[in-house]
Amino acid sequence: MEKIKTKILKEIAKSPKNVWEILEKSDFLLKDSIDALKNLYRDGLIESKKGKISLTKKGRSLINKKSLDLEPELCHICLGKRIVLNEKLKELLKEYKKIVKERPLPTEKFFQGYMQEFDVIARVAFMQYNNDLEEKKIILIGDDDLLSIALALTNLPSRILVLDIDERIGSFIEKVSKKHKFKIEFQEYNVAEPLPKKFLGKFDVFSSEPLETLTALKAFVLRGVSALKENSSGYFGLTHAEASIKKWLEIEKFLTRMNCVITDLIPGFSVYPTTYGDLTYENFVKRLPFKVSENKGINWYKSALFRFEVLEKSKISNLNKEMRIEFVDEKEDITFPGY
Repeated sequence: MEKIKTKILKEIAKSPKNVWEILEKSDFLLKDSIDALKNLYRDGLIESKKGKISLTKKGRSLINKKSLDLEPELCHICLGKRIVLNEKLKELLKEYKKIVKERPLPTEKFFQGYMQEFDVIARVAFMQYNNDLEEKKIILIGDDDLLSIALALTNLPSRILVLDIDERIGSFIEKVSKKHKFKIEFQEYNVAEPLPKKFLGKFDVFSSEPLETLTALKAFVLRGVSALKENSSGYFGLTHAEASIKKWLEIEKFLTRMNCVITDLIPGFSVYPTTYGDLTYENFVKRLPFKVSENKGINWYKSALFRFEVLEKSKISNLNKEMRIEFVDEKEDITFPGY
């Protein structure tokens, strides 16, 4: 908790910020960040005026000016992603934005959300950088982000298969595929069920943005690894907001037990809005002891991008079976609308 408090104090010391700006810079469990703000306010180290959080005299006394002067910034061009879009990728982004305008809105039923369009294309670009597109058979387990459409726009993969529980997403993908003559396959699928045998070991690349309970994370990743051939690769996202470091460790150990090695981990690669029409994942601010200003477009919810490779043959033994999946982690997650 002290590490989180120090991070918040340093951010506010640079200039007063609203809660959303503070969360945008956070790389800690959201629940812990909110608790830290409550404690700092209770201890008289911060104050809130007109929606802005600033340091009190007591708070300013804790700031080391020399340390603050050495605080670095992310690259303003790639924003820490390591990826810069060339002109062709920028054209692809424009086309992708046009196509997904009519997408179905996320629903609380499946705890859905989708990343910014730019970050979808950045994912595609990163996959291309790693030679994971051309003539590759790609399986997506869950596709709220409509990555399948962005992949199809490249004309590089030899096969794109989407497995998703939401038939609305399937209907939209099928409609778009018909209009643009994409060859995207869709099958309605619940990740709690075993991966169909016809998909086992058939794909070169797997990608997913899973729910972040430990049972769900393991299920999504396991199904993805089960679908992969030898010496193939996988991508998935994981946040700090909903997943503790202990949970990160568990999923990393789970990967290594399956003979997978993490090749890349890029923090904050994918950015997600937290309000979609009438659906919001920001009710947690009611826990704070001061008034919080309306979020005017700050996308503070970010997901790290993991890339892994299967070394030779994955060790999954008889793991591809029915699994019990928890929908929400009540100990770590405070974003669910019902809270």
